[in-house]
Amino acid sequence: MTQNVHDVIVIGAGSVGVPAALAMARDGLSVLVIDQFASPGQGSNKTAIGGIRATHSDPAKITLCLRSLEIASTWEATYGDDIEWTTGGYCFVAYTDREEKILKDLLLIQKPYGLDIDWLEADALLEAVPALERDGLLGGTLSPGDGHCSPLLFGHAMYEQARREGVAFRFGEAITAIEASGGRIQGVVTDRGRYSASIVVNAAGPWANDVGRLLGVDHPVRPDSHEGGITEPVRPFLKPMVVDIRPAPGSANYYFYQLATGQVVFCITPSPSIWGFDRRETSAFLPMVAKRMVDLMPRLSNLRVRRTWRGLYPMTPDGSPLVGRSCDVTGYIVAIGMCGQGFMLGPGLGELLSRLVREALIPKDREILALLAPDRSFGGQEALT
Repeated sequence: MTQNVHDVIVIGAGSVGVPAALAMARDGLSVLVIDQFASPGQGSNKTAIGGIRATHSDPAKITLCLRSLEIASTWEATYGDDIEWTTGGYCFVAYTDREEKILKDLLLIQKPYGLDIDWLEADALLEAVPALERDGLLGGTLSPGDGHCSPLLFGHAMYEQARREGVAFRFGEAITAIEASGGRIQGVVTDRGRYSASIVVNAAGPWANDVGRLLGVDHPVRPDSHEGGITEPVRPFLKPMVVDIRPAPGSANYYFYQLATGQVVFCITPSPSIWGFDRRETSAFLPMVAKRMVDLMPRLSNLRVRRTWRGLYPMTPDGSPLVGRSCDVTGYIVAIGMCGQGFMLGPGLGELLSRLVREALIPKDREILALLAPDRSFGGQEALT
């Protein structure tokens, strides 16, 4: 058994754990990241489709993602890594009165938080996204400052930058115990060693509750399987991510966009939810999502699909993350239950976690932590999960 001493141990080298470790190391902390997989981003991160939007209905998510957008959109200029960032925007379409009312009502929440978003009537929306089906289109919202990039390139770039900042990584290690004495964190034990720290951050994604149970804590996080896919590359024709929130048999909504390299990436939100850790692709996904996509954008009908995959969304009862200090164990911090939005929340959330660890919170942080408190009462549902 080996002994290593650090300021902070982060459990999980994914969409939240890596940017958090990077921010903490940049702020002068000694950080160790431990992950059960063989390399970073092998949990849910590699199944993300790459969208980053501040267009949410939850003020905490809006604020965090505004910062994530700043980080992602300036990453290449700051660090020199091409992450295929594209400021293409997000377009939420409305073909029924239901969607029109939802989207217009959300503007009353979104605009006061500084979002660049507006409702466009059908003709104006078709100018921005001409490939949309015209028949029945009422309009939609467009947020041109949102965008997308490659999850693999961005995740790897943050990992390499974290290493340059001095973060230590241990891969292929299973956490077997979290040590606490007198109600205070002392460190963690894995199947390969013991590591000391006074702070442990749980950023384990779908496996967050397994980590919590080591301290006798039951986190209300359940994994929900979502499928995605990618087509062959074609000439650029689509700038924004297109989101259709109309429910249909088997799916609550679906969304797609075109990569900088020409492929169209797509995903659905299953309805009912598919709970559990099964990440095997299904035969039902592609026929379901293909029909919906072609109905909305007929020119997609000739595209050939290259592959599909399935990932896990760590869901909470109200569709918003659990972030903050434990009320039961001093030094235990959670950043879990990202509800499939860890990739877009991670960069901004990582900086907040560094300030939380260093007890250097700013007023906006306190507002966010109050909204995302792990011990909050769950009521309602975030409208744009």
